[in-house]
Amino acid sequence: MSKIFGFGEVVEGYAVKVLNEREARAGAGILFLFAFISFINCSVTKSLLVTQIFISVFLLEFIIRVLVNPKYAPSLIMGRFMVNNQVPEYVGASQKRFAWGFGLGLAVFLFGLTIVFPTSTPIGEESLHNALIGLSCITCLFLLYFESVFGICLGCKIYNKFYKDEAQYCPGGVCERQDRQACQKLSLSQVAVLLVFFGVLSLSVFTLMQT
Repeated sequence: MSKIFGFGEVVEGYAVKVLNEREARAGAGILFLFAFISFINCSVTKSLLVTQIFISVFLLEFIIRVLVNPKYAPSLIMGRFMVNNQVPEYVGASQKRFAWGFGLGLAVFLFGLTIVFPTSTPIGEESLHNALIGLSCITCLFLLYFESVFGICLGCKIYNKFYKDEAQYCPGGVCERQDRQACQKLSLSQVAVLLVFFGVLSLSVFTLMQT
């Protein structure tokens, strides 16, 4: 039984239990893809059916991740398969569990909004209920996107604020890193290019909207 329930792996050379960050990012990317599909489907068809199916799977996923064992979570199993030829990047398991606890809470909240107490008005019409669904879905997409694309675990950052001395082996080594190398820092010319880019983009969008 102890081999089924647990959180994190014991790896030689690491003082605490760890998880493979590459698998976690891959799992987040898989969830983001299906979350985005369900969100677009809901926006276009004004139907909650696909979203309800995804949220049910999403809830089950995070129940397994947080309360059982992440090694049995479907998206992380697929993630392990996709990155099994890559050198693992181990991160502390405790901050991941804390972050995924937020994911579980969000999943429970969405399950309540869409399945236990579904909306009686078509999706797209103004109502507090629909606004909460939309905001929760966007938050979910935002968190999954940041983890999968940038390797930024926002829940882990909150953990580090409260348990700074306990956080070890953070993604990207941000807990241990003292300073960035010169090639990692943004120069004024790069910032200027970015400002010009967004300025031209905004002007183009505004011009197209006026035509």
